[in-house]
Parts: sequence; structure tokens; C-alpha cells
Amino acid sequence: MDYQYKITLFTPTYNRAYILERLYRSVQRQTFRDFEWLIIDDGSTENTEELVRAWMAEENDFPIRFEKQPNGGKCRAINRGLDLARGELFFIMDSDDYLTDNALERVVYWESTIHDKPMFMGVVGNRGTSEDYSPNRPLGAPYKDCNVFVRYPEYTKDVVDGEHAGVWYTELHRKYKYPEFPGENFMTPCIPWNRMANDGYQVRIFDEIIWVCNYLEDGLTRQGNMRFIKNPQGAGLCLREKAEFLHYPLKEKMKMWYTFYCDHTFCDEPYRLTKKQCAEYIGAPLPFVYFSAMVHKLSHFVKGLRKK
Repeated sequence: MDYQYKITLFTPTYNRAYILERLYRSVQRQTFRDFEWLIIDDGSTENTEELVRAWMAEENDFPIRFEKQPNGGKCRAINRGLDLARGELFFIMDSDDYLTDNALERVVYWESTIHDKPMFMGVVGNRGTSEDYSPNRPLGAPYKDCNVFVRYPEYTKDVVDGEHAGVWYTELHRKYKYPEFPGENFMTPCIPWNRMANDGYQVRIFDEIIWVCNYLEDGLTRQGNMRFIKNPQGAGLCLREKAEFLHYPLKEKMKMWYTFYCDHTFCDEPYRLTKKQCAEYIGAPLPFVYFSAMVHKLSHFVKGLRKK
């Protein structure tokens, strides 16, 4: 397929007008210029659109494309971004962080070193809390070829830890879009990554910092476990596919089922699931969920006796 640009830098954003300019200035400073910046506004209620359209009118030597959609969550915005992308590589960049000046240049360099491209989903750079410091454990080599399961200690002892910056081949990622569940607006980004890895695709991870991140009080990371409680179908899908792809033994599956049951039936009323929903979303046998309920009640009864 012919592409107009080497990279589509894609930013989904929601109410980030107060900080988005920092990313914009880092985009302007890029040493590599064959890219477009595609922004999907996921239903912001402030002046994001006005701000971005003002930038579009400036004399940049790269195109800025903008679309606003009703609020549906980051994953729906990514799916829409994949539909619109005109770049060979798809680089998802959060609106509250920024790029190092040579980020796109290093992405293109490392992608050019891959010779067996049909077997790769893309390249992965490092994230830092500054341009010269990352809390992630060093790779011990300039790069590493592997699949994304190396993030999981269940898969390997040589875990690649921490947050990284993935840049995927657009055409491949379009085949692995995010599932969308009515009423849910969050899904962990690992679902398409894990599906690609399970189908045999690798990544080239390099140890250079290309993304500088700051965890804001209103960011997704700060919202913690409630993101999964409020979006149980996506959370259940992620867990059961991970268990399938990593070949969990029955004992580990049972732990996962029980934890999911407890998290989603002893939470606040608006988000509480029935036993049948728990079984369906996590892929557990319904009798096991009823058994889990009995175990949980018994454990609380025993704890109550011990306090007397």
C-alpha cells in the first residue's frame, strides 16, 4: 500500500488544552519531517478544537489533521485514528507528554534496521521521566528483538519492565483494532499487542528515550483499578486472553477468576456484576463463580469469629 508519509503521529486527547501546547512545540522541533500529526478530540468540553485549529493555520512544514468525536474513550479514538492514518507507521502519543527532539528520527532509523519486516509489528522506544533518565531497567544491549509478552513475568524471567513507546505498522494494526463494548470507554492497550504477539509478530525494542512522560492527577494511570471496575467486559477480555496466550495452568486461572469475581461483585452498586456476568466476562464456569461466593462468605465468617 502507498502512504503519503512515513509516520502518522497520532494523539487522542480529552480536555488537555491546558497542556497540549507542550507536545505541539516538541512536534515542531522534530529533526525528521516526513510525518503528519493526526489529533482526535474525544469530546473535550473546553477549547481544544479552537487551539488546534489555530495551530493548523500556522506555517508548519508538516500537516496537522483534526477531528472531534463524541466521548467514547481512548481506544475508540485510536480505532478512528487508524482509519484516517496516511503514514506507514502509527505512533500513538499521549496528549499530556512530549517527544524528544529526535524521537521520530530514531524511530525511522531503528525501523530501517529491520530486514524481515513482515514478521514485525513495529518498533518500541524507551520512555523517561526526563530526556536523559528512564526508570526502566536497561536492556543491556542497544536493541532486543522479541514479542511483547516479555512484559510479563509469567512468560520470562528476563522481563522488559516499565512504560515504553510503541510504534506499529499501520496496515497491520488496522487488522488488530480494539474491540468496542457498548457503555464502556476504557480498555487496556495491551489487547491488540498481545493478539499480534500470539500470531507470531515481533518487535524491535531500542533503549533510547523518545517519549518524556508526566503522570497527571487527571490522567488514566492515576485512575487506577476503577478503570477496570467501570469497564468489566474489556477488563475480562484482557485477562482471559492473557491466560490463554500464556497457557495459564488451571490453578492460576482459578486465582484469576476468583479475583475478578471479588473485584466486580464487592464494588459500588452502579458497577456491581451478577454472578452470570462475572462468569461470562472472565470466561469462568458459572458453578465456579457460585463456589467463589461461598468461599468468600465463609472466609468473612471465619474472620468475624476470630475477632470475637
